[in-house]
Order: sequence, then C-alpha cells, then structure tokens
Amino acid sequence: MIGFIEFADKLSAWFGKAFGWLIILMTLGMSYEVASRYLFNAPTTWSLDVSFIMYGTLFMMGGAYTLSRGGHVRGDFIYRLWKPRTQARVDLVLYIFFFFPGVTALILSGWKYAARSWGYGEVSVNSPAGVPIFQFKAVIVAAGILLFIQGIAQVMRCILCIREGYWRNADDDVQETEELLMKQQVAKED
Repeated sequence: MIGFIEFADKLSAWFGKAFGWLIILMTLGMSYEVASRYLFNAPTTWSLDVSFIMYGTLFMMGGAYTLSRGGHVRGDFIYRLWKPRTQARVDLVLYIFFFFPGVTALILSGWKYAARSWGYGEVSVNSPAGVPIFQFKAVIVAAGILLFIQGIAQVMRCILCIREGYWRNADDDVQETEELLMKQQVAKED
C-alpha cells in the first residue's frame, strides 16, 4: 500500500508542478494583451480565450496534487477535533460514497464531451479568432484519471490510519511564504 501511495503522490506532484508553469504563460499572455490594448490600441482576439483555457487546465490538472497535499477546502471545524482513526473512518465512507462516484462521472462524461469535441474540431465561440479548444477537452478526462488514482491512494491512507492510529502525509515539497519568513525571523533572533 505504501508503495502505491508514494507512486500516486509523485505522479500527482509531477503533473501539478508541470502544469503550474501555466501561471507564467498566463501572465505573459495577459501582459502582452494589456500592452497591445492600452499602449498600441490593438487588442488581440485570442488572449481572453487562451487565458481561460490555461486557467481551467491549471485547475483541473492541479486537483490531484492538491488532494494529495490535503489542500482542498473542507469544513473541518468539527473534523479536526476527532481522533485520527475517526477521521479516517469518516473519510473512507465519504471517498466510497461521494468521491469515487463523482470522479467516475467526471471521467465518463468528460470522455463523451472530449470525443464529441475532437470529432468536429471544436473552436471557441467566445472570440472571432476561433481558437481551437478540442484538445483541451481531453484535460477533463486526464484530470479525472489523476484524481481517481490519487483517490485510491487516499483510501489506502485511510486504511493505514485506521490500523495505525496516525496519518501518513505526503512529503512536504512546498512551504508557505509566511512559514519561511517566520523561520528566517527566528533564525535572526537567535
């Protein structure tokens, strides 16, 4: 089980970090649009579509990574007071009855949606540029598959927590800026 959990975490981290670079591309694209629109009075027809596509792709492909790091929003005002075994039991039930049916529906519906889009070479109707978007519809399926794999790893984490009494968290690979600044401040004071 631990081997699969590590595999899923690494897979999710790789995709999350790889697609995270879309933020830079979005920034460059929007900067170009702002400059061409306001400095040269020559707005583009494609910039808004491309930014929507990249933003959606970033969120979809980062979902499994966020799940592996416990970053999704949850109402944990009661949950955090429970013992880890109780948390794991509740999580296990929720994964089985809600998460997997939802993600399975995402994959199956996304497959039909993407196949139809690829079939007629769909382009964006939001701009006169007609930006091709059919290839990005496949992101729905890819994101669903990654979420499903990570969901299996999360179920395994729940099972291990029920057995052992503590959570096995994913390796830390990023740190909040505030945490880094607080550590630097403490180091200065010492």
